[in-house]
Amino acid sequence: MVEIKTSGELDAMRAAGRVVGRALAAMKAAVAPGVRLTELNEIAVTILAESKATSAFLHYKPDFAPTPFPAVICASVNDVIVHGIPDRYRVRDGDLLTIDFGAYLDGWAGDAAFSTVVGSGGDQRLIDVASEAMEAALKVAVPGNRLGDIEHAIGKVGRAAGYGIPDGFGGHGIGRHMHEPPFVRNEGRPGRGLVLRPGLTLALEPMFLSGGSDRYHTAGDGWALRSSDGTRAVHIEHTVAITDDGPRILTLP
Repeated sequence: MVEIKTSGELDAMRAAGRVVGRALAAMKAAVAPGVRLTELNEIAVTILAESKATSAFLHYKPDFAPTPFPAVICASVNDVIVHGIPDRYRVRDGDLLTIDFGAYLDGWAGDAAFSTVVGSGGDQRLIDVASEAMEAALKVAVPGNRLGDIEHAIGKVGRAAGYGIPDGFGGHGIGRHMHEPPFVRNEGRPGRGLVLRPGLTLALEPMFLSGGSDRYHTAGDGWALRSSDGTRAVHIEHTVAITDDGPRILTLP
């Protein structure tokens, strides 16, 4: 069931989203060659504690996963699309790093992600295209449009750049739970699907594969998704509310 939130509930989600945004900003500022993924995870742990919030990721276990997730962030490097488990790997100059983070505060969830180039490497175009796809999605995230309009906007940008789009993974509804209906694909047909109404909250998640193939596989840990051709991947995300005044991004710092 798709839940429509009241104005007060959107404000409560904004408070949760602000925790997410602050943590992501702090982690992004700390990214530099030589930093361990576990160190970034500890930054998020600290901000959760300071904010009296709880992790949406730690111990989370969807049906596809063999074990509960062991950290508060997903840290995905280079060819890992999503769900990378942060380990003691030290990021290197030129790595493409994605950090995904979710939190609960007072019973409401926030979920967002950023991708960044470590140091002075390449792949900035990949990130720029994902950002363009997010902007395209936000332009059509208005009352009266349909979910397919958002999906089409994301997919059109990614395909025009020659990128692959992993089927079966994308955005989702969010509110009292991190994952709620509806599923938001990263490619779709305009004018189709759920009508967008004020109070609908969605986590929008453009994710593209730079090699142009849509194929991916699950790593041996049962969590990380890797591009099958070994090329790099990008993933960005924001929790967004549909309002009469246009889309409201809830996960800014």
